Amino acid sequence: MKLPFFLAFALAASFANAENWPNWRGPAMDGSSPEKNIPAKFSKTEGVKWAVDVPAISASVPVVWGDKVFLTAPIADKQQLVGLCYDAKTGKELWRKVVSEGGLQWDNKSNLASPSPVTDGEHVIFLFADAVAASFDLEGNLQWKRDFKETHGAFATQWTYGSSPMLDGGKLYIQVLQRNEPFEFQGFAKGTPGKDMTSYILAVDPATGKDLWKQLRKTPAEVESLEAFSSPVFADHDGKRVMLISGGDTLTLHDAGTGSEYARLTTWNLAGEGYNKFFRLVPSPVVGDGIALVCAPKNSPVFAMPMSSKGNEIQPIWSTDPKVVTSDVSTPAFYEGSFYVLDSGRRTVSRVEPKTGKVIWTGETGSKSKFESSPTVVDGKIYMTNFWGDVYVVKAGGDAFELLSVNEMGNGSKPNGDAASCRSSIAAANGCLFIRTQDKLYCIGQ
Repeated sequence: MKLPFFLAFALAASFANAENWPNWRGPAMDGSSPEKNIPAKFSKTEGVKWAVDVPAISASVPVVWGDKVFLTAPIADKQQLVGLCYDAKTGKELWRKVVSEGGLQWDNKSNLASPSPVTDGEHVIFLFADAVAASFDLEGNLQWKRDFKETHGAFATQWTYGSSPMLDGGKLYIQVLQRNEPFEFQGFAKGTPGKDMTSYILAVDPATGKDLWKQLRKTPAEVESLEAFSSPVFADHDGKRVMLISGGDTLTLHDAGTGSEYARLTTWNLAGEGYNKFFRLVPSPVVGDGIALVCAPKNSPVFAMPMSSKGNEIQPIWSTDPKVVTSDVSTPAFYEGSFYVLDSGRRTVSRVEPKTGKVIWTGETGSKSKFESSPTVVDGKIYMTNFWGDVYVVKAGGDAFELLSVNEMGNGSKPNGDAASCRSSIAAANGCLFIRTQDKLYCIGQ
């Protein structure tokens, strides 16, 4: 049946005006979206607009622009790393492109397709842990392809590199916080002998793939503490575009246009003694209400730094009691005036006041497995996926923790932290949730 013109036009306009989810942390890079009418209760059969089989599991997050969804995945039988494009309205696979071939997995925790894609509506860029990247237009036409090992060396992280590329202000940013020398781990060579292994942020022209600048980022961290699996975050402050980088035992603020560093939080691991040398960092920073939040690893505090900071020895304005609020893996979210911190190990969520660090509430989800995805906050609700693929929904705001629902979306295998575990965060766009589990991509909506 053909829709009346006015109704078809209204539906098309509504879809076109919906918010995109252009990178792994969403339109504001803080895990939130202004989308409305998102359901709290759903299942593998209830509230499903469509579901499609994906080639294999990965921690990468679905990225949505208009009527297209982009994803990375490994293809085991062909030993390929691919970028995928799906129709956001139907789930139909529109195209898949092989970006790299060879090994797919270097450890038992993840695979080389962990970095999420990024798009600005003109380019969609896929980067893999083997340092190979490619850019396509939204129809799947190759714009450029590049192996960064040739110019900057292989990424020297013990566990498989997982930082996601980011597009901002007409530049593509690639963050490589790594060990400062080549080494071997579980039989795989990391880094490249003869190359400078200093950590860096690289700005690339998204139209050509050519380097614009390279900002070295040295810290006093040692061994594995030099490594980070966080991604760059960008925010406006005082008329300036700021790039935030977390890792190497510190948080730094940079001029986004030039990469120049102008503020550095005092390190949370000053001594660097004993096993403290082996605290890699996973969560990315998050900005809200003029405050930058950074999570130190392994049951350590969460620290707050004013966005107005300048200088090399900035003291945090507050830090949390890690027995109450901490995050080892999940990146916190900011939504309507509050930070939301997900504690992977204790399976708790905390609502925190940005200016003071006051914990408004902390609640136990009751999950029987860990969370290593990051929370997505939309339409007054916090969505979190655990290792099994169960999506927990908690009410945002309010004076007390309120669990709204638990939605079993996984394949029933109940993995426990290996490469088969669900680590992908949820994207919100077009009035829908896009949920990646072990073997499916779901579009959930009213």
